[in-house]
Amino acid sequence: MKVDVMNLEGQQVNTLELPADIFEAPIRPDLMHQAFVRQLANARLGTHKTKTRHEVSGSGKKPWKQKGTGRARQGSTRSAQWVGGGKIHTPRPRDYTQQMPRKMRRAALRSALSVKAGNSALLLVEGFQLDAPKTKVMQKAIEVFSQGASVLLLLPGDARFANTAKSATNLVSTTVLDAMYLNVRDILGHDKLVMPVEALEVISSYLGTESAE
Repeated sequence: MKVDVMNLEGQQVNTLELPADIFEAPIRPDLMHQAFVRQLANARLGTHKTKTRHEVSGSGKKPWKQKGTGRARQGSTRSAQWVGGGKIHTPRPRDYTQQMPRKMRRAALRSALSVKAGNSALLLVEGFQLDAPKTKVMQKAIEVFSQGASVLLLLPGDARFANTAKSATNLVSTTVLDAMYLNVRDILGHDKLVMPVEALEVISSYLGTESAE
């Protein structure tokens, strides 16, 4: 699959062949869904907790005698039916972590990238290095590329693109992400993927079939 390489003004300057093993991979909705759910689950802290009747403050003394008062029998004011009493069957701290083999995670990434490439939602840009943080320049470029759509800007973890990352951080509907941390949630959560050619090389280094699985 060939894609056009654009400059910051939106003009075509080159054409590049995308690696078929990454951007023309089999579409696996099951793997993408599993990877997406796993990522959401692993982001949960699991620190939710409420107090049971054994943890709330208050006396354990029987509030009144069992019989003869005309009222319902009660054993403790810390029971759930009392104001300030403990809770029953409520969340407790737990670990939501889900495991997924690396081969399946990478297959899910290839599938998601293939979907974007097949929908012409992948853009390669040349000359993305900026001499200094320039939000206006980046905003103008992103508007040309996105045409109102949300953008995931993938950058290589390289000091040459530090100013580019700073320039795009505050842009609306634009997310800046290191190409090494590519994930299904961000791919599917944005309308378009925009990246310099150097970021494509980073992705190919660990998603290509010749890379170690």
